[in-house]
Amino acid sequence: MVPGWQVNPNGDTGANSYRLGLDPSKHAERTELRRRLGYLPQKPGGFPHFTAFELVDYVAILKEMTDRRKRHDEVRRVLSEVDLADRATTKVRKLSGGMRQRLAFAQALLGRPQLLILDEPTVGLDPEQRMRFRALISRLGEKCTVLLSTHQTEDVAALCERVITFKQGQVAFDGTPAELAGTATGQVWESAERPVSGLFWRTADGRYRTLGERPPNAQAAKPTIEDGYLLLLGGDARTVTA
Repeated sequence: MVPGWQVNPNGDTGANSYRLGLDPSKHAERTELRRRLGYLPQKPGGFPHFTAFELVDYVAILKEMTDRRKRHDEVRRVLSEVDLADRATTKVRKLSGGMRQRLAFAQALLGRPQLLILDEPTVGLDPEQRMRFRALISRLGEKCTVLLSTHQTEDVAALCERVITFKQGQVAFDGTPAELAGTATGQVWESAERPVSGLFWRTADGRYRTLGERPPNAQAAKPTIEDGYLLLLGGDARTVTA
């Protein structure tokens, strides 16, 4: 969660408003707040001998969904949402890594949360699986607030309207992806010759891309989100996007 960032039911933010209109310091309101949240951890874990349906149903019980018929309808809904309806009776241990990640995503969708928090949801996925996740996250973003914590700048470029970048626990940048890329304007270079210093790498076309000070005989290059991220934070930062 972004420190000090509070989300109202209408999506507005403000330091003087309680999160989702509720005060987490009050027990009753904190419980209600939890019901409105969905969370996908980076390493969700699970019970390998459960079926996909049983695992999501178990989480639904923990979320206090006590009406069995309504709960099972909700479990079937979220499994369908992540394209796992046909795997409902499959044991978790028999699912592929991408399917297990989607199953973890399904439990985060229980109860149609107003705020969905996703921690590195596409790490370890192949290109096709990442495309599926991006399509799903994009669709969900039309219905609720999605907070995506990631180092994957390509996910940021593909999905996010707002980027908040932290350095050593402090907000270092808050703006659009295009604005983050713009912070690297005048600091990104391409050259045919290998630079002798600085942060650089060899690209697929055999040229060298350098960040920072201009190398000899280098030409200015169009900055990307990753360029802005690297120049702003170096190697010890984390990006949270929404």
